This record gives sequence, structure tokens and C-alpha cells, in this order.
Amino acid sequence: MLKPPFIVAEISGNHKQSLKRAYKLVDAAARAGADAIKLQTFKPEEMTLNINSGEFVLKNKSINGSWRNKTLYEVFKIAQTPWKWHEKIFKRAKKKGLKYFSSPFDEEAVEFLEKLKVPIYKIASAENIHFPLIKKVVKTKKPIIISTGMMNIKELDEVVSYVKKLGCKNITLLKCTTEYPSPAQDSNVLLIPFLKRRYKCNIGLSDHTLGIGASIAAISHGATIIEKHLTLKRNDGAIDSFFSLEPDEFKLLVNESKIAFKSLGKVKLDISKSEKKYQKYRRSIYVVKDIKKGESFTKFNIKIIRPGLGMHPKFYDQLIGKKSKRDIKKGTAMKNFFVKFK
Repeated sequence: MLKPPFIVAEISGNHKQSLKRAYKLVDAAARAGADAIKLQTFKPEEMTLNINSGEFVLKNKSINGSWRNKTLYEVFKIAQTPWKWHEKIFKRAKKKGLKYFSSPFDEEAVEFLEKLKVPIYKIASAENIHFPLIKKVVKTKKPIIISTGMMNIKELDEVVSYVKKLGCKNITLLKCTTEYPSPAQDSNVLLIPFLKRRYKCNIGLSDHTLGIGASIAAISHGATIIEKHLTLKRNDGAIDSFFSLEPDEFKLLVNESKIAFKSLGKVKLDISKSEKKYQKYRRSIYVVKDIKKGESFTKFNIKIIRPGLGMHPKFYDQLIGKKSKRDIKKGTAMKNFFVKFK
């Protein structure tokens, strides 16, 4: 049985190194109707080297301005959620009725999160080739969500096979395009049913596009999880704000996701209950000019009009030229006993 999509608010580094702001993001997620909030658990020194040259500097012109020309270490330093905040943020989420989990970026982070009893683990796109990390997560026996950003089909086959061989049965893959923001045309949500058939598991979308269109499209193709970044203001200078949803937009995502899911319905060949009352307002054949007994039906005295209480329009051509069996007044719904068909 299909279930409504699980909507995750990714807080990432949009707290701007303020616990108070992190609380505001949790509260905003709750007000918007999200199902869960997610953090990222790492230490900058475990992510990269603190080197200010060469490949350790983000110089590519296509990289967004808030990241460009910073070192990898600087970006991770800004984006880090201090570990001492995790428990406080999780407690805030629980108080607000939200589920909570995180993306660990190394084995130490998994051990830390285990102490906080997180119920789910998410493997970020940049870590989906980090097999020792994945093995550590699978050993927790918790459900695992894996983002597929930057993976080709061979790599995805390999990691899914690896996870299943380790004994993990509760796997969800998130179709993901690793670009910030990502162009809608690169979302390729048509992959969702393909991935579901290929890997026999739940499939969702980690959506980095601006807006909610890609997420709604994903739901129509069977996405069971939607993950979007949340910020308080898109222009507030937070590390990921430039491609994140503001609270009102996130609320719209939640509401439209519910509508999109309900609209899926089921495969049936009958009209819905809600539209049955309108059937009588379809077209049917009516007498539009007084007709005498024995008079022929013509295009001038019968027409296909609304409402739908007369004969079906498919009989119109058969009626033309036939003679009336009785007097009929203008405005009378045509009935089959008014005429004799040979």
C-alpha cells in the first residue's frame, strides 16, 4: 500500500553557527509540516586538509559565489554543526513532534550518533563510495538512505549489492543531482520507477532545484521520501541558503506533496463518486421546438444540449428523419419511447 511521502527538512549549515538559529530552523520545519529534520555530522579536519592552494581551493567558475574561492576546509568549517549541539537540536525536534537523523561523514560520526540513538542513517552523495563508512552504518542495523548523486549505474549496482550482502534489508535510494542549485532538466525523475524496479527498494528524491516542481513530479513517479534544504531567508548569507527553501515555500512543498500523493489515486475504469452528481449536466438530446405526432425529427427541432436527462448524443443521427409517436413540447428531454426505430 502506498504511503504519503516522508518530507525531510535538511538543516545543513544554514544555522550560521548559531544554536538559537538552529532551533528556529527546527521550529520552522515543524510549522511547515515536515516529518523530520536532518543534520550533517562531521569534523572539518576529518573531511579534508587545511591547505590554501591547488585542488583544496574551490576556484571553478561554475561553483556558486558563496563557496567560490574558499578552501574546502573553510567551507566545512562554516557548514559544520558542532557535535555538542546535536543532542540539543534532536531534543528540540522531538519536542516539536519531528523525527530526526543525520548524515555521518566518517566512522567516528556513526559512533557518536549511535550514542544519540538516531533511528535512521543517511549516506550523502559525496560519501556514497565510502565503503568503510557504509559498512559501519549497516552494522548498526538501522534503516539506511543513500543519495545517488555523481554515481553511474555500475557504481550504484555495486553499492546496493554491497549493502545487501552485509545484511541490510531496509534501503532507500534518493535520486540526487549534485549541483547547487541543480537545473530542473537535470533532475531526471523518470529514473525513480526504473530504480524501484531494478533494486526492489523505496526510492526518493534529494532535491537541490529552486522551487518545488521537481519534488512534486517525483511524487507522481513514486518517490517515497522528499528531502529539501530549509533556510530562514534565502539571502541571509548562510552557506546553503542560496538553494534552500524558505519556511513558507517549505510549507507549500508539504501541502502540495500531500495533494500530489492523493491525486495518484488508483487504476480504475469508473468515474469517481465526487463527479457522479455532475453527470446530469452533460449533453443529451432535447426537443427545442414543439413537435406534432407523426412529425419528423430534424436538426431544427432536436438538439444536443445540456443537461443530460435526455437520450445519449450517439443516437442523434439515427433520430434524424424518424417520426414522432406523440406530441412533444419544446424543452422536453428526448426519450426512446418517443420514436420507433426500425
